[in-house]
Amino acid sequence: MSSERFVIDTNIFILRINDRLAGLLPRGEIVCSVITEMELLSFPKLASAEEALIRAALSKVAIYGIDQDIKEEAIRLRRQSGLKLPDAIIAATAVCHDAVLVTNDAELHNTPGLRSRSLAVRQ
Repeated sequence: MSSERFVIDTNIFILRINDRLAGLLPRGEIVCSVITEMELLSFPKLASAEEALIRAALSKVAIYGIDQDIKEEAIRLRRQSGLKLPDAIIAATAVCHDAVLVTNDAELHNTPGLRSRSLAVRQ
C-alpha cells in the first residue's frame, strides 16, 4: 500500500526551519519542487549556518524537477488563475504527481484542480 504524497511549498519549509509549525508535517511521502529548493537557497545574505540547515532539510526529501508535463500544467494554471510563475510551477508539480500541496499561501488554495492543505502556525 502506497502512502499519500505531499509537495511542500517554500513557505512551509521556512516555517519548519524556523520552528514555527504548530504540528508535524503530514504523514506520507514528502517531496518538493526544484523551485522551492532554488527559492530557499537564493535568499540574499543567507548565512552559511542557515544554508547548512536548509540543505540538511532538503536532503530528507525528493526534489522534483520540471518536465514537459509540469511545464504545460504550469502554463495552464498561470493562464487560468494568474498565479506567479514559481507558484504555478510548484502547484503543477503537485497536480502532475497526484500529490497534495502543503502551503499556507491562500491564493494557492483557490486554484482549481489543485488539492491543497495548510498547516497551523505557532504564534
